[in-house]
Amino acid sequence: MKVSYDAQIFHEQAYGGVSRYVCELAARISRLDAMEVSITAPMHINAYLESLPAGLVSGFRLPGAARLPLSVRAAGMLMGDVMLRGINPDLIHETYYFPYRTGPRRARRVVTIHDMIHEKLPSFFAATDRTPKFKRMAAERADHIICVSEQTRRDLMELRGIEPGKISVVHHGFGLMAKGEATAGSASTPKLPFLLYVGPRGGYKNFSGLLSAYAASKRLRRECHLVCFGGGKFTPAERDAMARLELDPGTVFQVAGDDDVLASLYRSAIALVYPSLYEGFGIPPLEAMCFGCPVICSSAGSIPEIVGDAGKYFNPLNMEEMSDIIESTVHTSALLEALAERGRQRLKQFSWDRCALETAAIYRRLA
Repeated sequence: MKVSYDAQIFHEQAYGGVSRYVCELAARISRLDAMEVSITAPMHINAYLESLPAGLVSGFRLPGAARLPLSVRAAGMLMGDVMLRGINPDLIHETYYFPYRTGPRRARRVVTIHDMIHEKLPSFFAATDRTPKFKRMAAERADHIICVSEQTRRDLMELRGIEPGKISVVHHGFGLMAKGEATAGSASTPKLPFLLYVGPRGGYKNFSGLLSAYAASKRLRRECHLVCFGGGKFTPAERDAMARLELDPGTVFQVAGDDDVLASLYRSAIALVYPSLYEGFGIPPLEAMCFGCPVICSSAGSIPEIVGDAGKYFNPLNMEEMSDIIESTVHTSALLEALAERGRQRLKQFSWDRCALETAAIYRRLA
């Protein structure tokens, strides 16, 4: 059976949860019997593709590019369409929400819906953002839809009226594509104990709420720092917010790097704080658990479904509660130890191998 993944997400992400998901799937499904797997990404910016086995990826990485111009992305999709027609796969797994069908029409189609954030929280997105429209088109075009959580499945059925029989829930796995043993020092992190925030910081990710909660606790400000991994350098608006909150510039850090750096941060942090207003799944808490890092998180969206009893929860809209929960948790060593142990047990329910096997079963049913 020939399975192909298109180029969409690899035009958009150098690093990120969706592109990692596709790479983890493709690598594992390619090792299954009677599965011939390809990723068609003629021109891309994604780092994860370089970690895949030789011959799996058709295309090359554009060095130094953080984001491809629209014209280059369009050219990449056109080239990818030609490549897909040449491969003539039995099934195409669309990696994001493209408005048009690519590849041979005979191929069965799968799309993964990762969340319904644009539909649930439209105020955080520009009125010109076409993601909801393109997502709807991709869902209607697909022969089958994979949702990454029960929360996403419920939201999709409620908001788009998709029939239950067209949807399967397949949870993500966890883990980093780390190769070495980077240390916290190599990531330029503070020597004082620190809380860790991972990923983009805008909008529904609620980093502004975390900043306010952190600033509200004199004890947190005095005894630990806040390290933010990824998401780019702090914006002028974020720096203005820190100034308004009277946060010392030396207490809040932004760190960039690869998965080795992130792994070292998880190992060294007091806890991961995950304040999002909504998630379709949420991989950072599972990654944190993998490295024995306790999780303090929002009670919104699918987060409780994924984290279970391995997290200490707060209402992400209540800054006072968030501040109190973070402070009391990080200063209770027994609770931190319990959360870390629960995290190790929770991980047994999630793996990329399981995700790949369940996804491959869907492919076979369709084809």
